Amino acid sequence: MPLLVILLALTGLAARPPALGQASAMLSGAVVDPAGGAVAGASVRLVNVVSGLDLSTSSDSRGGFRLTNIPFQEYHLEVGGRGFRTFARSLDLRSNLPVSVRVELELEVVTGAVEVAEWAGPGMLDLEASGTRANLSAGAIEQLPLPPSARGLEAALLSIPGFAANANGAIHPRGAHNQMTYVVDGMPISDQFSGQFATSIDPGLVRTLELFTGNVPPEYGAKVSGVANVTTKSGFDGGGRPFGQVEVSGGGFSTLAQALQAGGVRGRLGWLASASALKTNRFLDSPSFDNLHNGGNAQRAFTRLDWHGSPSQLLRLSLMAGRSSFQLANLRSQHASGQRQRRRLGDLSVSVGYVRVLAPAATFDSTTSYRGTEARLAPSAGDTPVTAELVRSLGTLSTLNRLNWRRGIHKVQVGLDAQLFPIREAFSFGLTDPDANRPGSPDFNPNLLPHDLSRGGARFRFADRAAGRLVTWFLRERARWRGLALDLGLRQDHYSLLVRDSALQPRVGLAYHLRHTGTVFRASFNRNFQTPPNENLLLSNAAQSAALAPPAVRRTLNGGVLPIRPQRQSVYETGFQQNLGGWAQLDAAYYRKHSANLQDNDNFLNTGIIFPTSLASSRVSGFEARLVVPEVRKVTGSVSLTHYRAIVTPPFTGGLFLGSSALDILSEGPFVIDHDQPLGISGNLVLRPRRRWWTSWQVRYDSGLVSNPSDPRAVASDPDYADLLPFVNLDGDPPRVRSRTVVDAAVGFEGYRGDRRRWEAVLQVSNLTNRQGLYNFQSVFVGTRVIQPFAASLRLRWFW
Repeated sequence: MPLLVILLALTGLAARPPALGQASAMLSGAVVDPAGGAVAGASVRLVNVVSGLDLSTSSDSRGGFRLTNIPFQEYHLEVGGRGFRTFARSLDLRSNLPVSVRVELELEVVTGAVEVAEWAGPGMLDLEASGTRANLSAGAIEQLPLPPSARGLEAALLSIPGFAANANGAIHPRGAHNQMTYVVDGMPISDQFSGQFATSIDPGLVRTLELFTGNVPPEYGAKVSGVANVTTKSGFDGGGRPFGQVEVSGGGFSTLAQALQAGGVRGRLGWLASASALKTNRFLDSPSFDNLHNGGNAQRAFTRLDWHGSPSQLLRLSLMAGRSSFQLANLRSQHASGQRQRRRLGDLSVSVGYVRVLAPAATFDSTTSYRGTEARLAPSAGDTPVTAELVRSLGTLSTLNRLNWRRGIHKVQVGLDAQLFPIREAFSFGLTDPDANRPGSPDFNPNLLPHDLSRGGARFRFADRAAGRLVTWFLRERARWRGLALDLGLRQDHYSLLVRDSALQPRVGLAYHLRHTGTVFRASFNRNFQTPPNENLLLSNAAQSAALAPPAVRRTLNGGVLPIRPQRQSVYETGFQQNLGGWAQLDAAYYRKHSANLQDNDNFLNTGIIFPTSLASSRVSGFEARLVVPEVRKVTGSVSLTHYRAIVTPPFTGGLFLGSSALDILSEGPFVIDHDQPLGISGNLVLRPRRRWWTSWQVRYDSGLVSNPSDPRAVASDPDYADLLPFVNLDGDPPRVRSRTVVDAAVGFEGYRGDRRRWEAVLQVSNLTNRQGLYNFQSVFVGTRVIQPFAASLRLRWFW
């Protein structure tokens, strides 16, 4: 009910029917000659060199032009025509406030065909960014050597600093555990996107991706260790012509993928539709070098409709759906016993928004969305040491409302948001291995004995439902004066589910541009309020579940029931950007994060079912840098470096604790958590020696995440793990998986008809040297997973 009241109140601000909202900008203009006459057929080009986004159009018979669906960024505009000098200027397009420019072209001394000039350095710096952010365009993502079975968009993010790679597409942003929010055309998605939790976003839908890891704007909440703002493709991107592509690919592990995408314009309506399917025999990362019982398939669909009723009325409807069905990867002993568990996932997202232009310098926009997900785990006859069954559904209903205006050097945004998230969970389990909880053993837990099926016990059963709320208001002002840019924000969240909590969060930053050196210095401070994960939250915080905890845990932790509270965090960052002679950009940052109630996950008795937990506090410090070379002599590339240290102080402050490992951590002091990684380096190189040929190379080095402090003798005698012992250093302080370097490569050939690309063939190779290695080893939180071995694939695409 509060959500409906807020939506009706805010939409009532507009007297006329509202237009639809969007998280993108629009540029219009007129091209004239020195006498004021219209210049028809002038070439108009809008470029962001760092992200690689390059948009172009031509002026019409009246000299007018229009570009839509422009991701928020600073751009370089170039306009040229036959007999005229090229016009060039920078444009700041960071809001949906309408931007219109009048371009007066000067006559050339000698008339003739004038080509739009190639990039020569301007715009290499982001003069407004007061925190770390990075951008990827569709073209850059296309040329990353990602195999068909890659985990969607998450794999592309690993080319950007600040992330440590984990299994099944999971990524740790700056020492956090999957606390990422993806904003797709204004719709926030805070679900975990690793392959075990949800179907990923199709990278083929992305027009640009803007990633925030420092000074996250106050409009973003819930999970803000990293925010990926995704602008999808639109039917208007084809310049009014129908367009599309068909893709077929296949490769190692019997992988087969197909995709179809088409778009176009009918009058004022732009439409885009996409569908894709994947089948593979290596769906998840395996816990052993044997790829046992690990097949799966996934399907995704997407539709976007844009209606441009008038320059002041813009409408967008987005529909996104996905489903997957896959086998859970097994240890050798589980496979030999006949364990054949299977998980099914499904999701549906609907987003409706509108923008109304209230005045030349003011807009009101709103996005209303619903996202529902469902997960099912089916047991099998040979489950060991535990058999489990799960049915879980999550829903998120959101309304995001913003009033934007510009006055002089000031840009102001006021927002009022609300979310309602219903949760339903049903779970059961039973022990099937008589050695899993043997009476008299050091780790014996008497509270599990009633559910030991090997000793005549009965299944544990749990079912519950609840609905939470998050209501938010925020203010943000941005101003630029000479070389100084200020970004001042304030956000307040009110959260209610199993606990009630609220927080006032200042998020402030500044940037200063030294024009004569081509340098931008920046600094920021953020207070963040990160809400608990909703996946299996009810079970993790229920008294019925806490009764399963060992007696010592129940005595220590208030009977084992400690509801998870939101994580509170203070983030300090300083950094700089440097323009290197107009051919490269260097971006570097140092940060410190202090958190209370650090959120993480625990694995339920080796079932593959993950539950949220929290610990008392953490401190993370790190340094990262990225060198980007947009294009020098047909070469494009980047090198990223990431270092961070993540130290956690117990005790646990919320969640479910069933194993003896929880007792060990409770009795220890601060420890280095498994997110910690001293060094990660990622390099990407794209070479286009000729118009039709290109090759892409990606090299990633990871020094290794922290592993469980296991006994090497016990590991050596365990047939499930003995062959993994050379890939982990259990004698280190702390123990870690050993470092690894993985090389991926792709070679592509394109066919053209005139200036239009008609088809493409790409050969991709993952893990070119077939390097063996681990993501993690016997982790308390995520278990054991090995990296993917060598796999080759061939991709064919046809365009129209």
